[in-house]
Amino acid sequence: MGDGLESAFADAILSVCRTAVGDELRSITYFTEDQVEQIYLRSDLDRTADLIGFAELERNGFRADELYRDTQLGEYQATVRMFEYGYLTRVIHDRYGAWVTTDSMSMDRFEELTTALKSVLVTHTGDTTEE
Repeated sequence: MGDGLESAFADAILSVCRTAVGDELRSITYFTEDQVEQIYLRSDLDRTADLIGFAELERNGFRADELYRDTQLGEYQATVRMFEYGYLTRVIHDRYGAWVTTDSMSMDRFEELTTALKSVLVTHTGDTTEE
């Protein structure tokens, strides 16, 4: 991918997030083990988040995905974290991930977001099967 995200990939992530979340979308950040890039930040928010720090925490999801395999809960889908002013949803596939921050919304919309974002990550990796 070079120094930045492929624009078609970034556009696809933004499109599925906007469709699933609508006006409640706050931000979107893509990450891998060695890359972090903010794709979207709502205009009323400041660029003060420590993306590198967030990425370090969210990269734990790569290991969690492996650890949660074969549990009685089924396949790991996503992580949703609640904060005072919004929510953070992390979705990963293989060694690619994204976290999306939102205002409050229904659990159904978090599930729609997870499904749509996972689909874009799977397509990007060229993997036709989801584990």
